[in-house]
Amino acid sequence: MKISRYYSHALLLIASVIGIHAFIWPLYLPDSNFFLFTPVSARALAIIIAFIAVSIIALDISYGTLDSKNVALLGVLSALIAALRLVGAGAIGLEPMWFLLITSSFVFGARFGFSLGILSLAISALLTGGIGPWLPFQMLAAGWIGLFSGLIGIGFRRASYSAQRFVLIGVGIMTSLSFGVLMDLQLWPWVAGIDTQLSFTPGDPIVDNLQKFLIFHFATALAWDIPRAFTTSLLIALTSIPIVKSLERARIKMNFTSHAMARKAHAQ
Repeated sequence: MKISRYYSHALLLIASVIGIHAFIWPLYLPDSNFFLFTPVSARALAIIIAFIAVSIIALDISYGTLDSKNVALLGVLSALIAALRLVGAGAIGLEPMWFLLITSSFVFGARFGFSLGILSLAISALLTGGIGPWLPFQMLAAGWIGLFSGLIGIGFRRASYSAQRFVLIGVGIMTSLSFGVLMDLQLWPWVAGIDTQLSFTPGDPIVDNLQKFLIFHFATALAWDIPRAFTTSLLIALTSIPIVKSLERARIKMNFTSHAMARKAHAQ
């Protein structure tokens, strides 16, 4: 069990490091023919990231880190999140899926949240036909959002539900905006084209490419990012307390919790 956790943690670290490179390579990519420094390699790395991410989940299941009850819960929540994505279909940034991913990860933890983000985006892509070179980037970004929400949840498990709601609202706003930045980073070199004032230029100083990217991002993405952040934070404000209470009860029944959390849930 411990060995499997070490392997799983190592794979998560490797996927994140490769993912960071795949996302931010436009900011520092030198003018080189080395295969890892070519634009096409970023999409190839994204496929590797998706494979590693799925391998992490498979490893956790194989070695019992995720038991049958946890796998069933993971499947149910992933399906619900994927269905919620169909409601907004990304229209003008109205994506109600994020509030459930964030609150679920907040309750069940970072590792569960990472797996939940990966699976949810993969399932939603199958349902909507949104399979393309952007999918591994979306999967990893959603996994990071689940991972971050789970880590935040560790520090606020004993806080009042009102305090947790405010924390979740902040997480929702920050992750919604961050998701937009990450998606623009992987899209910018292809959308901006070449030989324009906003084009990515290999070999240019990081500051110059960063400046061009920020102009591109604020000019094109705020119509998506702000509605996404508003929708996510509003849904969290309206539903987070009953959802967190329900998920905590499920966590207790599945022995997915500490005794301290169990006493708190019964007391409240």
